[in-house]
Formats: sequence, C-alpha cells, structure tokens
Amino acid sequence: MKIHIIPLFKVFGLGTILLLVLFIVHLTQGQANLDLATVIEAVFSPRDTTDHNIVRYLRLPRATLGILAGAALGMAGAVLQTITRNPLASPATLGINAGAYLAVTLAVIFSPGLFSISPTFIALIGGLFAAILAYAIAGAVRATPIRLTLAGVAVSLALSAMTAALQLIYENETSDLFLWGAGSLVQIDWSRVYYAAPRIIIATILLLSMAKALDVLSLGEEVARSLGNKIQTTRILSTLLAVFLAAIVVSVSGPIGFVGLVAPHLVKLMGCRKHRLLLLGAALWGAILLVGADIIAQGLTTNLNDLPTGSVTALIGAPFLIWLASTSKQLGGDTPAVSTQQQTSSRRFAYPVLLSSLLGVLLMIAITGILLGNRTIGFDQLIDLVFGNETALSQTVILNLRLPRLLVAMVAGATLAVSGLLLQGVVRNPLAGPEIVGVTSGAGLGVMIVLVLVPNATPESLSFAAVIGAISAFGIVYLLSWKKGVLPARLALVGIAVSAFCSAGINVLVVLAKLRVAQAIVWLSGSTYARQWDELWRLLILPVLLLPIVWLFARRLDVLALGEDVPRILGMSLQRVRTATIAIAVVLSATAVSAVGTISFVGLIAPHAGRLLVGYRHRQLVPVVAILGAILVSLADVIGRVAIAPREIPSGLVTAMIGTPYFLWLILVKRTK
Repeated sequence: MKIHIIPLFKVFGLGTILLLVLFIVHLTQGQANLDLATVIEAVFSPRDTTDHNIVRYLRLPRATLGILAGAALGMAGAVLQTITRNPLASPATLGINAGAYLAVTLAVIFSPGLFSISPTFIALIGGLFAAILAYAIAGAVRATPIRLTLAGVAVSLALSAMTAALQLIYENETSDLFLWGAGSLVQIDWSRVYYAAPRIIIATILLLSMAKALDVLSLGEEVARSLGNKIQTTRILSTLLAVFLAAIVVSVSGPIGFVGLVAPHLVKLMGCRKHRLLLLGAALWGAILLVGADIIAQGLTTNLNDLPTGSVTALIGAPFLIWLASTSKQLGGDTPAVSTQQQTSSRRFAYPVLLSSLLGVLLMIAITGILLGNRTIGFDQLIDLVFGNETALSQTVILNLRLPRLLVAMVAGATLAVSGLLLQGVVRNPLAGPEIVGVTSGAGLGVMIVLVLVPNATPESLSFAAVIGAISAFGIVYLLSWKKGVLPARLALVGIAVSAFCSAGINVLVVLAKLRVAQAIVWLSGSTYARQWDELWRLLILPVLLLPIVWLFARRLDVLALGEDVPRILGMSLQRVRTATIAIAVVLSATAVSAVGTISFVGLIAPHAGRLLVGYRHRQLVPVVAILGAILVSLADVIGRVAIAPREIPSGLVTAMIGTPYFLWLILVKRTK
C-alpha cells in the first residue's frame, strides 16, 4: 500500500501545499509593496482602494493565468512524450510554440479581426503545422528521439526568424507582441483567464477520458494493436488536444518553453506512470513551475522593463534537459550515418564548371550590392572607379561603405557554412549547426555581458567577447557531454540546452541593464551594417589559416561519416578526430559571429545545398559550401539594404527568410527520392 500512497502524497499532497504557498507569495510580488495582510483582505474583503484593485485586477489574474498555463503545458508535454515515445518532446522542442507564435503574428498583421474572434484557432493551426513539419523532417514513423528533437529545434529556428522579420517590417502592427513573444503573464484584467479556463478544462476532461488508451499505447504499438486499441485514432486525437492546450497558452501568454518538458518528468520521477495520475500530476507541477518562475521574473523586473517569464523557465529547464540528455536510456547512443549509396551518388554537374558558375553568381551579387542602396550608383561609375577615374562620391560610397560590408558578409558566410558542414559531419545529423551546439547564443551572451558592464565598449572588445563567449559555451557543452567519450546525440542535446540557457541569460541582462543595450539588440539580430575595412582584416585572419586545414582534413571527415566501427577498423582515433573537427568548427563560427552577430541558418542550409550539388565527399564539399555560404549572406546583405530602404532588415533575419523556404523545399525533394 505504501508503494502507491507515498508517490500520490509526493505528487499531489506536497504539490498542492507548494502551489498554495507559491500562489500566496505571488500575490505579494510586484512594483507596489503590499504586505500579506493587505493581500488577504483584498481577496476576502475587497474595498474600492488602489491596493485592493491592484491585487484583484492585476495580481490575481496573473497568478491564476500562471496556474492555468502551467497546467496546460504540463499536460501537453506528457501527452506528446507518450505519443512520440520521446522523453524530450514538449510544445517547445517540437516547434509547436514557434509555429503558434508565427501564426498569431501573421493574423495580427494581416487579419486582426479574425485574430480577435478566435486567437486559439489561429495558434492551433500554426502549432499543428510546425509539429507536422518537424515530424516529417525527422522521418515520420522512423523518427528517433534525437532526430525529432533536432528537427523541432530547426523548425523553431526557422519559424522564429520569420516571426522576427515580420515584426521588424510591420513594426507598428506588432508593437505589442515583443514582450509577449518571450512568454509573459502580465495581465490588466480577468479577460484572458475567462477565455482560457473553460477551454483548458474541456481539453483536460477529454484527455482524462483517453487515459487508458494512452496507457496501452505507452506499452508499444504491437501490444496496443493486440489489445484492440485504435492506435491512429488515439494518436491523432491526443496530439490535437496537446497542440490545442499549447495553442491556448500561446494565445493568452505567448510561447513559454520547458514547462512541458520538465513537469511530466518530475511526476514520473515521483512514481506516477498511469496517465490519469500522470496528466493530473503534470498539470499540478506545471502550474508550480510556471508560478514559481513568474515569482523569480517579478523579483528581477525593473521599473523600466518586465522580465518575460519564459526567460526564467528556460533558465530552470535548460539544466534539467542537460541532466535528461546525460541519463536517459531512450535517446540512443548515436545518430545514423549517411549511407554508402548516398556517398557514391553521381553529381549533376562537372566540378570545375560548378565552381566557376557559383563564383560567377557571387560576383554578380557583389556587383549588384555595390550598385544598389539608398543612393544608386551607375554601372559606368563603377567602371570609372576600376580604371581610376572615380569621383569623390563614388569612392566614398563604393570603397568605404558598400565594398567592405559585402566582403565581410562573404567571408562570414563562407566561415559559418564550413563550420556547419563540420558540425553536421561530427554529429552525423544534417540538422546540426552552430546554433545547435551553443556557439551562437554563447557569443551573444558574451557580448551582452560586456555591454552591461561597459556600456561604451569598443567594437574590438565586443568581437573578443563574442569569441570568448562562443568558445566558453561550447567548452561547457563538450564537458557536460563527455561520458567515456563524446557521443554525437548527447552533444547535440546538451548544446540545445546550453543555447536555451544563454538565450535566457541574454533576456535577463537586457532587463537588468535597463535599456542601455540597444547596440546589442541590433547585433543579436545578425547584421553587416556599417562594417569597415578594419573589421574585414580582423575577420580574415582565422579563416585564412583554418579553411585550408579543413580542406586537407576532409578525407578523415569522409571516414567519420561511415559510423563508429569503420574509423576504428582503419585505425583512426575517433575521439581525437571529433575533438579536432569540433574545435575548428567552433573557432570558425565564433570568429564569424564576432564580426556579424548571430546570423542563423547559413551553417544549416549551405551544407545541404552543397551535398545536393556535389555529393558527400568533403574535399569537394568544402569549397562549394564556402562559396554557397558567401552567396547566402552577401545576398541577404543586399536584400536587407534595398527591400525597405532607407530602413534596413538585419542580414540574420533575411538569411532565415531565404533559408526557410529552401529548407522546406529540400525536405520535400529528399522525401520524394
């Protein structure tokens, strides 16, 4: 009997007491200092005073919404983990939050009337689209936990970047979405609580009615079929309900991560496995996590800025993900290598012709970038400059403004692309990249720390901080991933967690710095704006040294792609080669990020395109991927300058807008082969 009673007491008895305590503490938090007696009086004997109105119309709705949202996310995570048989599944890791947020942003811009009628329906469509996309990318029924998680992260990166680009272009229409987009429980009345509560309750009742079917499904498909369980019906209905719960949360409080990942595991660790208890327990502990995180957020909030609650949940959840990646036996040890058949596939183009064509495209983009901008330069003026007959205006615009930033974009793009190629080779997953292993967000955190401590920091110090931050973040990833060697799957998962932690740290520093870091906000979007010749020379040093080494090292990467056994049979020291490859990749990406900020997707897209063009041999891939990366970032620089001139779109957002449809197209091409 004790075996059953003790877990129930831990989950529900202690959980209820803890939630009640947190709820009371939450009501005392805020800019206005109110004691507990005032709060209790406002709840049970309200009067029409300022203090009582603050409690009744600001703090009570916020705390109540925290309970509802946390409960919804906890149940959604529990269901998704069962359906996908993936211990890492949650609305955030499967891209559902990002898809719902993008759908909400699109509706606010283009159909605000429809959004006001049914925000949850809008968010539901976006969340379902993202979940289906991640599932398809990961290989559908063949999806392993690591594949599905990496696919979800890639989808989240793509959709989040598209959302950021829309918010920049339609700044007025989306001005209220920035704080909300990081996950905020700030309320001014009870309207969102009234909207969310009945929907969450109905979804909870429906999920509880499916608890037995979920119990059977968790035993495996064969057992479920033998017991007469309608597997597809159970999957579809429970997935719809899980995405619906996540969509409700996004529609009322923005995307909040990690609650749906952590809460179900806490309940399972305390001994509840049956879904009726698991769902209720995940709801309770999800509420505890979110209310507790909001208390911390309010404690760090300044008079000028509110710290989004989603940033705190990431600070709490990222260490949990690291622990889960280190201990879970369901994740498997590695990811599948590329098949020999793929590696020996024939190329469509002769290699010299292909290289020449790509260089020609790069030259055309460079010429276009030199000619176009706020002030158009005629082609004849460019010719005059080449032959030494330039005017003062053409010399200033071309040589001092446009040419250096274009060259910086090219070198940074090539560097990021090769870094992504190396990381994909080590992790042996085509969805890996600098964003996955903590490099990009680590560099951003390094820059933010310097700007908070030294508001007037020089560009040189920011570049140095970015390199140190990137290397430090990956060093932490590498150390936490080490367990009798570094397995690619564990490396990727720990990298995702550290990236989330660093991103949350950036949000916290933005708030604590009290708006003194506008320079960092631009930098974090990834921008080639106003880059000069001295920045180009600093950027060139390490790529010039390391890229030839990568080319010479390429044949070992070919062997590394064959799996664990073949390199050992050939006498290769697997860990040494992995360590050297990762070190080069991290240094390259850190160098690029220090020059142009956090430009995403280049290290993901360029290697894909390279393999499509020349196959899988790295000695041929390295030059092609470098040129493709240069093309992508320089094209993004040109588009960003001319699309909404005289304003500029940061290059990082443009690469995402270019990369996302290409990435989706590439997935469709691969699926049809």
